[in-house]
Amino acid sequence: MLSMIFACDEVGAIGIDGTLPWRQSSDLQFFKQTTLNKTVVMGRKTWQSIGRPLPNRRNIVMTRDDGFSETERMGFEQVLELAQSEEVVIIGGGEIYALFLEHTKELFRTVVHTRVEGADTFAPEFTHLGFHLLTERTVAAGPNDDHAMTFQHWIV
Repeated sequence: MLSMIFACDEVGAIGIDGTLPWRQSSDLQFFKQTTLNKTVVMGRKTWQSIGRPLPNRRNIVMTRDDGFSETERMGFEQVLELAQSEEVVIIGGGEIYALFLEHTKELFRTVVHTRVEGADTFAPEFTHLGFHLLTERTVAAGPNDDHAMTFQHWIV
């Protein structure tokens, strides 16, 4: 199965200059809990922004750079084939989300209650694809969070 996870602001911004535009420890904990012991797929820029393999996950990078050898690398069709036999979670960035959106069956979105000025990367618009909100939980900002947030679980 193919799923997707991302955090966005109230208008869909997910990044600025290759970085997350907030500090949300609670969301990072949710991300870890949701992706642990699964295969995660990301683009090269996301890989570089993380800076290391995510522990206890199979890390796959999609890149056009034939010289990339820092971790496992796959193409679009290979990822789709892999998702037939195991849970694969798309973790970014914007181009990778757009590429897999129509094949995604489950989506985890954290809405961070802020609006980012100057954002240059946005979450894919998915509501037109038949997704339905399964659960939603709003939480106040914790001691290591910049903003309150709402955790949403969507399915097709």
